[in-house]
Amino acid sequence: MALPNGIQHVEQLPVEGRRVFVRVDLNVPLTKERAVSDDARIVAVLPTIRHLVERGARIVLGSHLGRPDGKVKPEFSLEPVAARLADLLDLDVVLADEPVGDGARKVVSDLRDGQIALLENLRFDPGEEANDDGFARQLASYADVYVNDAFGTAHRAHASTSGMVPYVAIRGAGYVMAKEIDVLSRLLGEVDRPYLAIVGGAKVSDKIEVLDALLTRVDQIAIGGAMANTFLTAQGRSLGKSKVESDKLHLARNFLRKASEAGKSVLLPTDVTVGKGLDDESPRVVGLDKLAADDMALDLGDESIAAYVAAASRARTVFWNGPMGVFEKPAYARGTMAVAHALAGNRLALTVVGGGDSAAAVAQAGVADQVTHVSTGGGASLEFIQGLELPGIAALATPPAR
Repeated sequence: MALPNGIQHVEQLPVEGRRVFVRVDLNVPLTKERAVSDDARIVAVLPTIRHLVERGARIVLGSHLGRPDGKVKPEFSLEPVAARLADLLDLDVVLADEPVGDGARKVVSDLRDGQIALLENLRFDPGEEANDDGFARQLASYADVYVNDAFGTAHRAHASTSGMVPYVAIRGAGYVMAKEIDVLSRLLGEVDRPYLAIVGGAKVSDKIEVLDALLTRVDQIAIGGAMANTFLTAQGRSLGKSKVESDKLHLARNFLRKASEAGKSVLLPTDVTVGKGLDDESPRVVGLDKLAADDMALDLGDESIAAYVAAASRARTVFWNGPMGVFEKPAYARGTMAVAHALAGNRLALTVVGGGDSAAAVAQAGVADQVTHVSTGGGASLEFIQGLELPGIAALATPPAR
């Protein structure tokens, strides 16, 4: 596939017999027993790793796990991740006991063609998130070639995603990164219409910039989740004990005004599924004028689900980010699951799911393989479709440092 700005695909890079540093996203959830509970992110990078193994590269993997805040914390060690990766590849994966230093350098120097090393959690060193030049240069010293296959961290200007890249002359994108750039770029160009954005989640404050950017591109925006409560309150509705960002009502009103002036349709719930709290397993569907003072809106209602499904079914381009309700609770998952199935059933559309909870929702619905693309990066995908420059992608297009 052709990538923008002269970025090269891993298939185009001279990797045989060379040390290839691959920034991967192995930030996976672990059980209390420190076993990998969801290996989707590990599975996603297998094609890039296998490609490099087959071509005889000497592979140095770098990733973070959790938020150790620049300190060595054993509970954030990549040890269980290395074990799972080795199982999936059916190959040895040597884990260095540090991200940089004499031990890491020894592990890297001992690599032979086709062998794999994984550096310990990059965020064990404060230089990673600080994008410290010294730390970046140390990482770069382990590489003849740099490959970024961690789209989920591409919006972070960290040492392993942007700082080290100018110090490695040969660089490119892995299979995950290349597909993300390819598919998400399509949403920024000419698309088949109608173009629908479905945006959910908890906070208007988290998504208002995305909504503003989408307003210039889409034909209709469907808003769900707790953030819909803020929009409905801005319209004068009373939503009982529902979660509402009272200090963001002006943002909601301003957005609705701009949408109206632009002639863009904004779909909001007309009825909701309510409970007395998150653990109430006796949900009721009520109209917006029927909420009791102690009711909490926790999902779309029947009428709203039908409207959102209809919009998703007639669209020819769909971008979805954020659940329609508290889908982690089965009693309040119907709206989110209905949207997931509607996208999966729309075979004529380009359907893109923007990572995070939405990716979890399509997986939970069992339809992840029936949409066009499920992004591996929630925050990164949102910044990309706003047209913002992502440091991890921009670095791949910059000339090497002299």
